[in-house]
Order: sequence, then C-alpha cells, then structure tokens
Amino acid sequence: MKTIIHVLALCTALLPIGAAGAAEPAASVPRSAGKNYAAGALPDRIVLTPGADPTQAMAVSFRTDLRQPGAEAQIVEAVDSPTLDRNARALSGTNTKADTSSGAAIYHHVDFTGLKPDTVYAYRLKGAGGWSEWLQFRTASKAFRPFRALYLADVQNGILPYASRVIRQAFHAGGDIDLVVHTGDQVAQRDDLDHDDEWGEWNEAGGYNYAIVPQLPAAGNHEYIEHELPDGSEQKHLGLYWDRQFKLPGNGVPGLEATTYFVDYQGVRFVVLDGTAAADMGKVAEQTLWLDKTLAASKARWNVVVVHHPIFTCARPADISAIQDAWKPVIEKRKVDLVLQGHDHCCSRVTNPAGRAAADAAHAENRPQGPVYVVSVVGSKMYGLNDRARTQPDKAAADTQLYQLIDFGETALRYRAYTATGRLYDAFDLTRASTGGNRFSVPDAATVPARFCEGTLGPDGAACLGRAK
Repeated sequence: MKTIIHVLALCTALLPIGAAGAAEPAASVPRSAGKNYAAGALPDRIVLTPGADPTQAMAVSFRTDLRQPGAEAQIVEAVDSPTLDRNARALSGTNTKADTSSGAAIYHHVDFTGLKPDTVYAYRLKGAGGWSEWLQFRTASKAFRPFRALYLADVQNGILPYASRVIRQAFHAGGDIDLVVHTGDQVAQRDDLDHDDEWGEWNEAGGYNYAIVPQLPAAGNHEYIEHELPDGSEQKHLGLYWDRQFKLPGNGVPGLEATTYFVDYQGVRFVVLDGTAAADMGKVAEQTLWLDKTLAASKARWNVVVVHHPIFTCARPADISAIQDAWKPVIEKRKVDLVLQGHDHCCSRVTNPAGRAAADAAHAENRPQGPVYVVSVVGSKMYGLNDRARTQPDKAAADTQLYQLIDFGETALRYRAYTATGRLYDAFDLTRASTGGNRFSVPDAATVPARFCEGTLGPDGAACLGRAK
C-alpha cells in the first residue's frame, strides 16, 4: 500500500499546479496503463538532431541512470567491417539530472562536430553497464541532393497503443527517410498520464529510428506546462523534458532559442516557430521579424515553415488571428513552399484561403501556387471538423491517423499522405516553373475516399471520436 501511495505522490508532483482538477476525464481519450520507464545501466531515449549546418554537425541526446555521471560517446567514419572501434574518436558532453516518477536519471548531450559532408558515421554511447550498439547516420550533402522527409504531427495521445503503429508503418513503408519533422505535441503533458511515462512511450514508439535519422521537432502547447502565480494567474514554461530530450541548433529568436531555429538540409531551409509563445505568451512580434529575416536570407531551393499552431484551422471555430495576421503575410511575401502544422487533430490541405472552389479554378488555369498549408495527426485524440473544413481545404479528414512522406527534388516537391494502414489519402506535386514560382498538380493516383463523420458515425463504422472544439 505504501508503494502505491508513493508512486501516486510522485506522479502528482510532476503535474503542473492546478492540473489535477482541470484534467480531462480518462475515458475521453484512449490511454495505456503506463510502464515503468526507469533509467538503466545502458543508454536509452537516444535521439539524433541536426546541427545548424548538418553537413558537418549533428548532436545526440540520451539518458542513463545515476551510475553514469558523464556524457561519453565514440564516433568514427563508418567502414564495412566490424572494426569500428579501431579509429573511433572519444567525445564528452554535458549532463543534467532529472528527478522523475520513474526515478532519478541523467540526460546527456554530445555534439558531433567537424564532420565531413555526405558521409556515413557510426557512433555509440556509454552507460555504467557498457556501450550501446553502434548507430549510423549520414551527414547532409553540401550541394542540393534529393531527399525524403517524414512528417509526423501530434503523436501526443495513445502514444504506444495507437500512435506507434503509424510511426512504424511510416518507417517500414517509407524507404530511405533522411529527416523526420515533428510539428509539436510529442506528448500530452497536462493530461492524465505521467510525463515521464509519455516520453518513455514516445521514444519506444520510434525506437532506433530516432537515433539514426535526424529529428526536427517543433514545440507544441503540450510541451509547455502552466505554473500558477500567487495572484491566481498562470505562467507557461517549457516542461522538464524538452531541452533534455532534444539538442537543437539554438540559432533562433533571442530568448526563444530552445524552441525556434532553422536548419538548411541539402538545399531545403526548415524554419521552426513556436506557436505557443506567439499565441499565449505575447512572443509574436520578435518571431515575425526573425521569420522574415531568416526567409529573406535563404538561398535554399525550397523553404518550409514548421509550426504547431495552424494558420488555417480545420477544427476550431476561428483561426488564431495573432498568428495568422503576423505570419501569413511573411510566408506569402517570402514565397514559402510548404507549411507543416499540427494542433487540430484532423487533416487538411489548404492551397487557397478563399476555398476549394477558388483553388480548383486556379489549378485548372495553371496559375502560380502560393504556400500550401497542411495539418495532420498521428495520435489517437481526434477533434471534429469545423464548418469550413468541407469547403476551405482542398482535402480534409476526420478520425484518421496519418503520416506524410515528402520528396524534395530539384524542380519538384512530392507530397504523399498515408493512413495508418498505408493507404494513400492525399497527394500533390509542386513543380518549379522555368519562369519562377510553383505549379500545383494532383497526380493520377488512386486515393482513399474522403473520410468524415456523418452524425455520430465515424468513417470506419464505429462511433465518431472527434469532439468539437
């Protein structure tokens, strides 16, 4: 009995103040029973992230128990025989202790710098019980080289029981994925699962793939927690795990370096914004100036903006005006090609804010295409579509778990969205015209019919899961 009380106390201690009373009923979202994710003698939660210049820099984050106080790694240019340790270079890094409901742990960061472009490296990490397996990654090419990115949104809910199959299907079917883009809410902080359990599930769902493919995460609102001030107001701050789980470039907005940054990967500039800081914390003006400056300086073939909060919502009654008014003009002025988003727990693709009819007319006349705004969801929590979702987006979906594969070519960007079972749901191509600008087209490929809830009936014949926002 004492053990049960002790575990409950630890879990409660990790919740933000006031969260216990505000949590959603457990029955509203599918949950796992939770697992014991105590740190051990070998490294775990290994996540590879790109440096600001991924042709010569990467970083790794990992966790051990307290018996391994220092961050130790070895790295070597990979060879084809099992002699990797022969020329391995020893590296050390930084360490941060974390007291969690799974017990105390030490999170480690190690920077891999001075690397050669377009080269395969192997690395391993030290725990008190020995070394991890050798893990391999390839640095980015200096010149443009076609590559494939995987886009995942809102893994957040039902991470291990439901979202994991989508992530694993994506890696299984996606072939040679070079980069993974996460558009926020990796976990469901402020919901009823313990945060450490959620991060344990997030890492288990992606497994070794997160250690060998660079991860490019945006922070969502659930990466933040609220702290109640003496006057009763709430102040948001990043949760315990964000800067322990990810070692990011730190080249973003002053004061928001933990959650804003950009990465140039083989001719594509990814610009990552913090929607929570903009919408809820008054940090929109400085991000707008930085966004404009960063896009203006880009020499990339393609420019992609990554943000959790959508410019055009498919679930909420109204768009977030603070974000839309500030960022949409910059995105359009700087000719961003693609905007990857989450937050809405539904799927949509907007190519013309005026709506689907206007988009169809523009596409039929082969007019230049502006930014394409997409929203998706991986996890099990679903929101109902709003009253514009059947007319504003070119395509939308409810109650549907999805992953997206994006192929960046020299003159074409290829976007394919797949359901959890691997069926093609949405597809489009952007082709760079010789006169400049993009032309939009939908390939001649069979896609799954539109998936909507009809009344209380969901698209697969069960009760509709989406709840109104």
